[in-house]
Amino acid sequence: MAALLNTVQPARRKPGATLPSREVTQSPTQPQPDGRRIRGKALIFWDPKVPGRKLDAIDTDQITPAADCVSESLDRLDERWKVGAFRYLMPDFRARVHRGETFLVAGDRFAIGSSREMSPAGLKAVAEEAGLELVVVCGADVGDIFRRNAINLGLHVIQSREAVEDAQEGDSFSFDPLTRRLTNETRGRAYEPVPLTPKEEEIRRSGGIIAIGRREFAESVERSPRVEWAPQAVARNLTLSEQIVWAHRVDPESEVRPGATLRVWCDLLPASDGTAPFAIHTFNQITGAGAIFPRQAAIANDHFVFSGRNADDKQTSIGRDFARLHGIEAPFYATPGDGIFHFYFPEQGLVVPGAFVAGADSHSRAYGAYGALGIGVGSTQLGFGWSTGYVYFTPARQRRVTFRGRLRPWVSGKDVVLALLRRWGKAQAQAMGVEFRDEERQLPIPYRNTIANMMAEAEAQNGIFAADELTSAWYRRKGIDPPYPLIASGEAAHYEIEETLDLSELVPFIAKPFAPGNAFPADEVAEERLRFDKALIGSCTNGGYDDLLEAALVIRAAREKGYERASTSFVVFPGSGGVKRDIERAEPRLAGESIASVFRSVGAEIRESWCGPCFGQGPDALRKGEVAITSFNRNWQNRMGVGGLGYLASPAVVASSALLGYMAGPPSLGITWDPERFDVSI
Repeated sequence: MAALLNTVQPARRKPGATLPSREVTQSPTQPQPDGRRIRGKALIFWDPKVPGRKLDAIDTDQITPAADCVSESLDRLDERWKVGAFRYLMPDFRARVHRGETFLVAGDRFAIGSSREMSPAGLKAVAEEAGLELVVVCGADVGDIFRRNAINLGLHVIQSREAVEDAQEGDSFSFDPLTRRLTNETRGRAYEPVPLTPKEEEIRRSGGIIAIGRREFAESVERSPRVEWAPQAVARNLTLSEQIVWAHRVDPESEVRPGATLRVWCDLLPASDGTAPFAIHTFNQITGAGAIFPRQAAIANDHFVFSGRNADDKQTSIGRDFARLHGIEAPFYATPGDGIFHFYFPEQGLVVPGAFVAGADSHSRAYGAYGALGIGVGSTQLGFGWSTGYVYFTPARQRRVTFRGRLRPWVSGKDVVLALLRRWGKAQAQAMGVEFRDEERQLPIPYRNTIANMMAEAEAQNGIFAADELTSAWYRRKGIDPPYPLIASGEAAHYEIEETLDLSELVPFIAKPFAPGNAFPADEVAEERLRFDKALIGSCTNGGYDDLLEAALVIRAAREKGYERASTSFVVFPGSGGVKRDIERAEPRLAGESIASVFRSVGAEIRESWCGPCFGQGPDALRKGEVAITSFNRNWQNRMGVGGLGYLASPAVVASSALLGYMAGPPSLGITWDPERFDVSI
């Protein structure tokens, strides 16, 4: 039954409700560009390590620290967002903007990372509270979710590497909102930015996504959703992701190609307790709050739930009250401890092969592990989707990675993705959609989850595996019969880049701060004897049953070698409440012990299922000067706690490090690989 609930559904009207008029065409707070020019001074983010160079890769954690992503009510959504803008990277940011430095200048890959729409909304609001407008000027490959969020909100983002390179302190800029032309008046140079797609330009000129939603809402309620798969003659020219988009098109005449913005029906539109409030505000603004039930909506309480802070409780209450008002119940509403939504919703059968899932969290890319197209979106895009049943989507250029060769001892999905990010370097995935081909059919769903999930860190639009016999077996074990056909990429599909990764050449890796791609062989890192304060296993990346079994197998074997206690704090965060319950049961691979008992036998503690220290929240977050080795997905500056240093590795490497007291893989424990004993993928 669950598998049938998550496919695209028609709108459900509230009894007696009247739809807002179709005549509403734009938000009263977002006027169309009127030809006036915006003027201001440059506010430049310089690279502290390279004199004269603008700072690259400023992530959204740096724009809006996690602790400032809280909203205590729908009436005061952006109060904390404004106060926290660049709290640690540029503490005087707000004051500088208020004195007229309204042209924010940064380097390439600006605003990568989390989907938090608090970042563009907060930046825009900082200027508006002083009666000013902010213009972001940055280089190549701006964070894709941030870019869409900015268009939806009416924040001006201009991509021009030349403008960034020319800018100096004190420069005066002007910007024409009508033409999007940028001028450095001090240097006497004008710049034409990277253009928007026609639909993006329409959204911008209309005043943002709320205005578009009001315009399209009434029609969307009347429209019958339809998912229809491409005939073979068409499918043969489409990648896997493109076929899913083609099938989910709202407008059958829309062309599916990179760079073309189109409307796409969504099978599921999930939010966390952190991203839900702004989505709720958007839904209310578009629909009038009482016209329809939210479409394809799901909410999981996984970010601000076990911190013990009153403000966080107020934040989660917004989503809880919304769910109660609209009858959103389990499994579409996950209470605290039910799980991190990237684990919980697939477990419940709400994510299936062939689905299009737009989630208000950057790690929604994880759904590609199940053969679904998962993307991260901002809260306003999600609220728009709750209102209409669809989102605006611009397919990216496509690239394909073929995995060949057999995995070596101790190598898991985490090592595969760290190796890939290491290979790609600073360019990462170049904002493309990534399709993975598991040639040997050897990567189990947990490994695929890790790889697809961390396409967020790769700065890819999405990552996806074609559903195969491993996928089908995973669903059968859960008693789920997916509703869509299993599809593969077309034989004539075009990929911008095709590459091969030989898995037989990989070894366990440890990624050092401050990038997942800053990865080194664990054996080399072991020689450095790097000490740490905490060992943390879990998160949406490596919190599944098999992930935790992998670590428990290492611990049990290490006990036989005399390692009886973890050398420091050792904490486990299961990916869901279901996983937390399952690890308490006897496991034959552990000679009848449970995974949980094996962890506890060496002093490890098992927490509730939530994101916690992965994004620097709760009592286990890192304090200034603390070091942790984790199985999390990001080790960016201040990500796991302000002033802390995070290292990334597989659960097996984290477990062995916890016992050794320094960072190293299982071989350093003197354990010899035995595939029948240690390989959880067989």
